[in-house]
Amino acid sequence: MTRIGGTWQNWARSATVRPVRVERPRSPEGVQRAVLAAVKHGLTVKAVGAGHSFTGIAVAPGVLLELDDMQGLVSADAATRRVTLLAGTRLHRIPRLLAPYGLAMENLGDIDRQSISGAISTGTHGTGAGFGGLATQVVGVTMITAAGEFLRIDEQQNSELLPAAALGLGALGILVEVTLQCVPAFVMHAIDEPMPLDEVLDDIEGHVAASDHFEFYWFPHTDVALTKRQTRLPESAVRKPLPAVGKWIDETLLSNGVYRVVCAAGQIVPAVTPPFSRLAVKLTGDREYTDLSNRVLTQSRTVRFREMEYAIPAENVVAAFRAVRKLIDQRNWRIEFPVEVRFAAEDDRWLSTAHGRASAYIAVHRYWRADPTEYFEAVELIMREHGGRPHWGKLHTQTAETLRERYPRFDDFLAVRDRLDPERRFGNRYLKRVLGA
Repeated sequence: MTRIGGTWQNWARSATVRPVRVERPRSPEGVQRAVLAAVKHGLTVKAVGAGHSFTGIAVAPGVLLELDDMQGLVSADAATRRVTLLAGTRLHRIPRLLAPYGLAMENLGDIDRQSISGAISTGTHGTGAGFGGLATQVVGVTMITAAGEFLRIDEQQNSELLPAAALGLGALGILVEVTLQCVPAFVMHAIDEPMPLDEVLDDIEGHVAASDHFEFYWFPHTDVALTKRQTRLPESAVRKPLPAVGKWIDETLLSNGVYRVVCAAGQIVPAVTPPFSRLAVKLTGDREYTDLSNRVLTQSRTVRFREMEYAIPAENVVAAFRAVRKLIDQRNWRIEFPVEVRFAAEDDRWLSTAHGRASAYIAVHRYWRADPTEYFEAVELIMREHGGRPHWGKLHTQTAETLRERYPRFDDFLAVRDRLDPERRFGNRYLKRVLGA
């Protein structure tokens, strides 16, 4: 997230706003004062995290709250394995905060730049058929309501609201604290290996079941799947991390440095994209290592892009993926970014993309200077045909009318919103589109 003068921009440069006022509260009480002041002046108010959502979900035309000064551990209990964090805490800082207690987050997404409140509120997830998204790790939150009151939601207090508030899109209140159910710290054995794409698709269930965490990337214009298989091990397991030089070559030089140049060149000469994609699958994605869980699950991505991702029933993933592959071939598009496929367990969060069903995720990307509209809209039609639900923080065109069909508890969520924010003090244009007025 950046601000240029009085203008706020998200990381992908796909959302921009000039708020009436920007505030940087340093405490939950500071957030409370900011909300009360906004309401008094008839303004909307929203918190922003790291600006890593591609949609306008965090756009704040009224009062924008930057929670960068609200980071850190509020409390930790090694016995119950529960920790409470200030809402602005960045995900990449959490492992160090948990280490003294021998704890770790159960699962992570592949990027750790987001704030904990932004990540859970937009439905951030990782991969692993036995694990839910980050919001499933939430056992309690404290928020400031539109009335300017502190509201604690956990198993003892207002427990009926937890399935809504743990993944609330920023529509119910301003989160100031998040309580997570953690697990004992662990390491992971990882194998990154290229495989024939058709071989992976023909036995996708077997690949998913064989590892704690499985995903694959496919560069269009190739017939190779770059697979990532990860097995969870006790913290006492021997670590064999990637050599520093080899990791730098793979992740900094090739995956980010050279890749950025090729993406830019592809905008001028699209013909360079297919040969580079074929070269990329030969140079990357073949390594084995064992390291701390957060170092295996997350990766650095510095090449700016825009993304759309849909969750579909897990049993539909092969048909949907093959349709995307056929689409790219038929349109003769030169797509410079890989298609990413991940998996997650079903959960009970009302607006979770995996609510009530084991899910597979198909994500498509374009370099940020390329117009993604034609590609994304065509893929979106395929995802909708296969029962897709769009990631709340990634680009899509769905509305409240179409989304209601996908979420059994959609109207229950709206009822909670009506109760906590009847005047839509936490609303914006995006929330009006996806939740209705």
